[in-house]
Order: sequence, then structure tokens, then C-alpha cells
Amino acid sequence: MEINKKVTSFKLIGTSGLQFNLSDFKGRYLVLYFYPKDATPGCTTQGNDFRDAYKKFQALNTEIFGISRDTLKSHESFKAKFTFPFELLSDIEEKACELFNVIKMKNMYGKQVRGIERSTFVIDPEGKLIRAWRSVKVEGHVKEVYQFIKQHNSI
Repeated sequence: MEINKKVTSFKLIGTSGLQFNLSDFKGRYLVLYFYPKDATPGCTTQGNDFRDAYKKFQALNTEIFGISRDTLKSHESFKAKFTFPFELLSDIEEKACELFNVIKMKNMYGKQVRGIERSTFVIDPEGKLIRAWRSVKVEGHVKEVYQFIKQHNSI
């Protein structure tokens, strides 16, 4: 996946009965944020930060989607518990994870495990990838994403 290249369309199931198809969002900016696991501390903070800034993103013609390998049932609980106004997409088969190359070997309690590297991607209204953040640190990240879109948005 390269910056300024069109993103290959993909489909995933999401919360609220969403059948996500990337091509359905042409004409809008998209923030796709990949996170390791529902209801873990960092992932909860990140989701809450996106929730709290959601209206500001909407004002910039931007939609937000969180993506992890968790089940749809887990996503529904996570979304409801923290009242996320955006949808969470389930990527159990790792289709989007592979497309965006976010599966990495990580150390967890001294063991090597395969997991999602916290990453965020911005896709422009024409479907091109215009920004990628990898190995994201949660603190201040949502503000940085918002500022980037604000600078690139022609609204």
C-alpha cells in the first residue's frame, strides 16, 4: 500500500448491520484505524478519543471506522459500552489487515505473538491513500489525524 495510490476495495462486516464496502464511501474522507483488541486499555482510550472528536471529523466530510480481528459480537459490546458513534469492522479473516500490512510479530509477556500493529490510514474522497501512521502511540494521535485532514480538506 503506497501513499497517493488508489486503495484496493475490500468488504467487511460491521456493527449496526453494516456491510462495509470501501467503494461505497467515494466522495468522503475515511479514517481507518486498526487496533489490537476490543476493551483493552489503549484500544478503549483510542476509541474514546475518536468518539469525542467524531463531530469535528464529520464536519470535514470524514467517516471513521475502527478495525480489529475481534468478532462482531465483541465489537457490538465494545461499541455499546463506550457509545462509539462510528462503526467497528470485524476482520477475522485478516483481509484488510493483509491489505494494509498491519499484522506483526509482537512481544507479549515475554512471548512472540502475531497481532495488529496499531495503525491509522486516511483515504481521500477519490479512494487514494494519503497518509499512514504505524506503531501509533494513542496519546495525541486523534488530534494529529484531525489536523492532517483539516489541512487537506477543501471544504
